[in-house]
Amino acid sequence: MAQAAATDDGTEQRGRKGWPLLAAVAVDALGMGLYLPLSLLYFLKVTDLDLATIGVLVSVTTALTLPVPIIIGRLVDRLGPRLVVASGQTLQGLGFLLYLAVSGPSSLVVAVLVTTVGLRVYWSSVFTLVADQADAEGADAKDHWFARTGMIRETGGGAGALLAGILLTIDSARVYDGLILGSALAYLVAALVVVLAVPPTPHAPPPAEGHSGHRALLRDRPYLALIGTCTIFALCSSFLALSLPVYVVQGLSGPEWVPGPLLALNTLLLATCTVTLTRFLRRRCTRARAIAWAGGLWTLWCAASAAAVLLPSEALVPCLVAVVVCYTAAEMIYGPASNALAADAAPAGSRGTYLAAFQYSFACANILAPSLFGLLFSQNRLLPWLAVGLLAALGAALMLRLEHRLPQEHQTPEHKSGPQNIAPKSTA
Repeated sequence: MAQAAATDDGTEQRGRKGWPLLAAVAVDALGMGLYLPLSLLYFLKVTDLDLATIGVLVSVTTALTLPVPIIIGRLVDRLGPRLVVASGQTLQGLGFLLYLAVSGPSSLVVAVLVTTVGLRVYWSSVFTLVADQADAEGADAKDHWFARTGMIRETGGGAGALLAGILLTIDSARVYDGLILGSALAYLVAALVVVLAVPPTPHAPPPAEGHSGHRALLRDRPYLALIGTCTIFALCSSFLALSLPVYVVQGLSGPEWVPGPLLALNTLLLATCTVTLTRFLRRRCTRARAIAWAGGLWTLWCAASAAAVLLPSEALVPCLVAVVVCYTAAEMIYGPASNALAADAAPAGSRGTYLAAFQYSFACANILAPSLFGLLFSQNRLLPWLAVGLLAALGAALMLRLEHRLPQEHQTPEHKSGPQNIAPKSTA
């Protein structure tokens, strides 16, 4: 009994140490949630530019920041992730303050550039910070940590978007400026929390030159294969919000009110069930196999979405609810498992470089998804589901083949004795 009490106390103390990081993630997500409903709309309100010009300026400026993770990964390996994460949040806060001074093309580009550089810095370092915090709790804590941070982000982002949506019913320039100012303050507060309250953790020093950095990464074929395979899954993960409104209204002739509640259901499930599902799967299979399960669910989601064209109108909404639940289950499985796998597959001392490179899977997916969906949907309403479904099935098969080439992961008693012996990593 005494030993159990000591264990519970240790877990409680570690949980208390983790709350500052989770609080920073929540405030950061709140800032993004406040801004998301505005997006390009803010620039339409404060400038005389048309939507096409604004879109081009934002896209080109965002593309200019793509090399940032390459630099930030090395910086994280040398300095540790904590101050780099805070720097990214600070840049985003300053960028949103610059939004308040936007009046034309030049000031728009400067504001978007500062904000997007901060965004790249943050996402290129925060996963290393989460992984380092998780290491302090034990070898098998990463999945739980990534699941918790994902849930917190969904909660904070959803709350911010809901608040912004309510306030935007008041068509006033002051409301727009107030939301931008709120976003800026949220990022700056999150940076302060990271600097002042998140405890520093041991960070392995970079290996000797030649055995670390980008040259080592480019020789690490299994890790490059992991990034490529996860780009497929990131494409699947980015497709719901992009495709659902257009497909329901134009492809299925469904009610226009349906996409909103369905997307809200997705956010609600992500914010409440991710940890439970992650814990359930972690006890039963390896991360690579969990990711393959996610690929299978995304394949099923695509097949069910395509089959919805055959349904009578009264069965459409219940079918779409089931389809969104299937998609969301895949997303809940994939996020924590892929981030934990990417963190553990990185060599000690090079985690920052490797995880920054891993973020390109999401960046490439976000660039490809809109054009892929638009091109295919314009040809035939079923083509996007056929293409993405085949890609998801391919990703699942590739992940199962890749499993034995990645480092042997810590296995829980429930699946240690199963037929899942993983060979040591080979970089050949």
